[in-house]
Amino acid sequence: MQYITEIHSYHNEKRSAVTLGKFDGLHRGHQKLIDQIREYASREENTVSVVCAFDMGKDSLLTGAERKARLSGQVDTLVSCPFTRELREMEAENFIRLVLAETFHASHIVVGTDFHFGHEKHGDVKMLAEYADVYGYRLDVIEKERYEGRVISSTSVRTALSEGNIELANTLLGYFYQISGRVEHGKRLGRTLGFPTMNIAPAQGKILPRFGVYLCRVRVDGRWYQGIVNIGVKPTVAEEPRVLAETFAFDFDGNVYGKEAFVEFVAFVRPEKKFCSVEELKSQVDADICFGREYFGRK
Repeated sequence: MQYITEIHSYHNEKRSAVTLGKFDGLHRGHQKLIDQIREYASREENTVSVVCAFDMGKDSLLTGAERKARLSGQVDTLVSCPFTRELREMEAENFIRLVLAETFHASHIVVGTDFHFGHEKHGDVKMLAEYADVYGYRLDVIEKERYEGRVISSTSVRTALSEGNIELANTLLGYFYQISGRVEHGKRLGRTLGFPTMNIAPAQGKILPRFGVYLCRVRVDGRWYQGIVNIGVKPTVAEEPRVLAETFAFDFDGNVYGKEAFVEFVAFVRPEKKFCSVEELKSQVDADICFGREYFGRK
């Protein structure tokens, strides 16, 4: 997959099947759009699939670097570009002509029903339909994906995460919510208590689930392990509050400091809690580990 961070850096003379939007989260609604451009690119000669994802400059994101990893091998090109002043102030017809027709050479444009573009959002799906014959593309407007009667959106995923409803968030996404980062050195308290942990600092701006303990899957050194993870500030033992994902991987014993680890949240266990003593903390973590092993054993 080609990965570029500016629309002006896109140079491909082939026709494209392109979808455009924010694509924060790559939830099941986004996946419908991506599946459609992949289908067009697979069955038409000299046609490539392009995802154009606009970065709106928000600090809180469901997917940062993960978006690139998740789309790798799925589409031909990911354009992950800032929503610049030039794009914000470009007249809508100019956007169709300059970006969709002359840059992407679009033969298929696939968007959601609420897609807007151009100066003051004057462009919409109706305008795209009106110019389809002028610029030689076919337009597909995809209806919103729903779950239990409600539209799936990035906002609904954020709400589920904030409530600790990780099972719902995963259902809306269509995959396990994930964080990643390098394993840091800690105080090795977990090792002395019998459960050595990996401390991972989530990327800045990454949306986190409600603080608490979760069942998880963790990938390190190319292998997946089942385990538990505490996301929060470790109120019982931490001297300074700092958000970390503290992960204990079942049946793993190795040195992973400085290595990249990926943690997928599977199920919520309990909220984060400040215990009266380290002994009480150890007793609860032992119970969490026992519950986790039984849970994965049933699955």
